[in-house]
Amino acid sequence: MNLRGVGVALVTPFNEDGSVDFESLTRLVEYVSANDVDYLVVHGTTGETPTLTKEEKRAIVKHVYESNKAKLPIVIGCGGNSTADVIALLNDEMYKYADAILSVTPYYNKPNQAGLYEHYKAIALASKKPIVLYNVPGRTGVNLTAETIIRLANDFDNIIAIKEADTDMNKMIKVLKGRPEGFLVLSADDAYVIPQISVGADGVISVAANAYPKDFCNMVHLALSGKFDVAIPTVYKLADPIDQLFAEGNPTGVKAVLAKLSICKNVLRLPLVPASEKLYAEISKFIEGNM
Repeated sequence: MNLRGVGVALVTPFNEDGSVDFESLTRLVEYVSANDVDYLVVHGTTGETPTLTKEEKRAIVKHVYESNKAKLPIVIGCGGNSTADVIALLNDEMYKYADAILSVTPYYNKPNQAGLYEHYKAIALASKKPIVLYNVPGRTGVNLTAETIIRLANDFDNIIAIKEADTDMNKMIKVLKGRPEGFLVLSADDAYVIPQISVGADGVISVAANAYPKDFCNMVHLALSGKFDVAIPTVYKLADPIDQLFAEGNPTGVKAVLAKLSICKNVLRLPLVPASEKLYAEISKFIEGNM
C-alpha cells in the first residue's frame, strides 16, 4: 500500500448538542476527496478522538468508509499507553475498514527506548494490518529516536511508515538515510513538510488538508515531483493560514475554517473550545480574499 503524498487527518464534526454530525462528515469527505488528497486518516488527534465513545468511533469509521466514493485508502488510529489494550483494540470491528493503522507512542507513562521498541514489537506481531508509527513528543512526553525507528522498520515488515512530528531535521535525515527500502517517512507538521520533502520525506498527514486541500495538495505533489520552484509561491501563500490553524490549538483553527466554508459547524467538545473572535476574524479575512 502506498501512503505517499497527502493524508488528511479528518476532523470530527459535531452538532450544537455535541452529537456527531454525520451529514457534515459526508460533506468533509467529499470536499477533501474532490481536492486531491491521497488518503483519509480517521481517529487522529485532529478528530478529537479522546472525547469519543467506542460506539461513536465505530459509527464514524463506518460512515467514512461508506462516504468514501473515491475509494481512497483509510488509515485508522489505534494507539494508547497500555500495550495490552492496544492489542485488544486491534480486534475491534471498526478495523476491518482500515487499510492501515496509525499507532501513537504511549503517553503519560513515558517508556524509554527499550519499552517503546517492545510496545511496537508486540503490536506488530499481533496486527493483521500495516502499521504507521506516530511520534508526537509534544503531546506524549516521549520521543522515538532515529535508532529505534530504523530498528523497528528493519525488524518488522508490517511497520511500513512513520508519521513524524519531531521537527529536528537532522534526526529526520538520519531516519531517511538508515531506513529500509519501502519504509515511508511522513511529516506531521504542515509548516515543515516542504523542507522535509526536500531531504527525502514522502509526504504528510495533514491538518491543513481539511481546510485548504486544493492548494495544499498541489503544493505537496509539486514538491514530491521535484518542482520546488513552482511549489514555493503556495508555501508563501499558506504560511499565515497554517499558523492560524494552530494559533489556539488543534482542531480549534481548522474547525473555524470549515465553519466559514459551511462544511461543518464550529463546535468542539470540552476541554477544547472554539476559536476566539480575533482568530476567527483573521481566518475569515484570508478566506474572503483567497477562496
